[in-house]
Parts: sequence; structure tokens; C-alpha cells
Amino acid sequence: MKTRSNINGSNVDDWATPIHILEYVRNEYGDFFDPCPLGSTFDGLSIDWKPVNYINPPYSRKLKEAFILKSLEESKKCAICVMLIPASTDTKIFHDIIVPNAVVKLIKNRVKFKGYNSKNEYVENKAGQSGSMLVIFGTTEKPNISTLSFN
Repeated sequence: MKTRSNINGSNVDDWATPIHILEYVRNEYGDFFDPCPLGSTFDGLSIDWKPVNYINPPYSRKLKEAFILKSLEESKKCAICVMLIPASTDTKIFHDIIVPNAVVKLIKNRVKFKGYNSKNEYVENKAGQSGSMLVIFGTTEKPNISTLSFN
């Protein structure tokens, strides 16, 4: 179902969010529902989400954009949706959907995901091929862009 191509040299989409990012989200926004958990078989796009959601969506363009639009839709129902996505700041969806509607936190340094690469080797110390950002829909904070550093 998921295809995050080229993360750590792989075409699989099962890459785990690092614990420090999950802890940050939990500390900032509380316990959350994950509509597309690692290894999931259910369709997170076809269900209602909870009051607080954390989304590390598939990184294929079509699915990533579908989860961005779903996050915006759920935020209009008073949900907070925190997404970890590539920092693709040159895209139409970034400028037309994310910038006017979300808080964006560009993450300094590349995120090191955990998962199996194209050689079927488990890795947890290899960074993705692009930068990442947290996009938060549904907060009371005005849309803005800032940076976030994890040490």
C-alpha cells in the first residue's frame, strides 16, 4: 500500500518515526491517534480521525498529498493533525494548502528513519534523501514557518 521511494535507498514504505519525534509530538499536543501506523493494513484516508493525530504518511506524491488534504479536512472538524513529511517547499500543495493553513516546523538536520533498505538490511542511522518538516493543521496558532532542532 505505501511506497516511500528512495528513503535510505529503498522503495519500501515502512519507515518508523524516530522516538524523539514521537515524544516531541506527544509532549506538545498530547496522546495521539495514528491513521497510518507502521505495517498497517487499514485505510486511514477513509476513516474519521481522533481529536489529536500524528501522521507519517506514505511519501509517494499521490498518497502524501491525499493525507495532507485529509489532515486539512480533519482540522476543520476541530482535530489537530501533526504530519511528518518531506520539506518539499517548492510544490503547489505546500504554497496553496500548507502555508495558508498550517504551522510549519522545518527540522534542522535530516531525520534518521528506521527500517529495511533496498539490500534488506535493517538500518536506523541513515538519513533520508531530503529534509523533513512537521506540518500542524488545527492549532490555535496562526499559520507560520519556523525551525525545529532535535539534539
